[in-house]
Amino acid sequence: MAYGDAPEDPALRAAWDAFCDRLRSAGAQAFKEASPANPLQRADAFRFLTQNLGQAFELALETKDPAFPQIHAFTTPTMKLGGDVADFTYRQAWIDGAHAYRISGRKGTARWLNVTVQGPRPETIPGTDWPSLHEPFGDIPECNILGSQIEAAPDGTFELFVGGEPRARNWLPTTPGSRKLFIREAFDGWDETPTTLTIERIGMDAPRPLPTPDRMIEAMAWAGDFVAGLMRDWPEHSWATSRGVCDPQARNAFPADKTANDAADARRGRMAAHMVWRLAPDEALIVEMDMHPGFWIFGMGGAFVGSMDFLYRPVSYTPARTAVDPDGVVRLVLSHDDPGLHNWLDTQGFSDGNLTYRNLLTQDPATFRTRLVPRAALMDHLPAGTATVTPEQRTAMRLERYRAVKRRYGL
Repeated sequence: MAYGDAPEDPALRAAWDAFCDRLRSAGAQAFKEASPANPLQRADAFRFLTQNLGQAFELALETKDPAFPQIHAFTTPTMKLGGDVADFTYRQAWIDGAHAYRISGRKGTARWLNVTVQGPRPETIPGTDWPSLHEPFGDIPECNILGSQIEAAPDGTFELFVGGEPRARNWLPTTPGSRKLFIREAFDGWDETPTTLTIERIGMDAPRPLPTPDRMIEAMAWAGDFVAGLMRDWPEHSWATSRGVCDPQARNAFPADKTANDAADARRGRMAAHMVWRLAPDEALIVEMDMHPGFWIFGMGGAFVGSMDFLYRPVSYTPARTAVDPDGVVRLVLSHDDPGLHNWLDTQGFSDGNLTYRNLLTQDPATFRTRLVPRAALMDHLPAGTATVTPEQRTAMRLERYRAVKRRYGL
């Protein structure tokens, strides 16, 4: 048997060739202006693409049927997408409003969990003429439930129902346009454990059908749009459309509007702010924030806004893991080498990147101050009492991070 012996062969080959063409074009975006022209970050641009190539057909085909839903982790320590922030986990499941679903799980001890029903994905961002972010993003939150609102048995087990007849507890309604569950969990201390989740359609009584040629052709088209879109949209889409994201030319400072806040953000249960940074080899950047209540996360990202290497490197801080100076100020330091400071943010050798702030328990804006200083004179710009660490302590901190992150992902 050979090409042409089956009637669908020409259509399948054409679809595959089209996908490969989209992938080739996506690779050309690794050299765009927003991708810094240095060896590490050129390689990272292709890594961003290849990591997501690995999940393209998971999203487009393997988990795509809402009648046979699966929960898919679309970011991991080795897969970054969507402006993900270290100390979050991100999962999704394709659903629709025609079915009802049961999520079974056991609560972990992470400080924050949010399960959101996402509605239709418009062609443009509501109220603007900007195109929506690439698939699987751009859809609009319809309703959500926080982990603190999910009632569980004494051992932490629970059931959460999605769609179908209204229920008095542990229920999320759907609409005819509902298309996805978006599940985010955020961690503070290294000892926190993840929530385990599995989903099934209520009434599922037969095996999932095997993909037909038409279904494969559809998946190839979706996957091609996905790889093209992620290389096209990041980071420029966030620069152009998101409040709380500064002008990329105004580097090393957070924007004047810190809130990035609207009704959709309230349903997402967060407030955000974002800074684009650039550091020469002999520079360091001090970021200051008055310590305040709540659960906040600072996370470093690369040029395509994917999180940096949070498995091995100190690229994120939360209240439980941050040293606060005696004057009540949180001071984080970005530098290319370890300055021996507790709150060091490792640039992993990148010349350019992003720093994102999330506040998950309140929507009150924080006030940030930044100072670009010579690396050699860094300590002259910090107050007495700034927390320091020895090389041995840094090694212990890295190992604590490594083990905790692996536990979050079951690695």
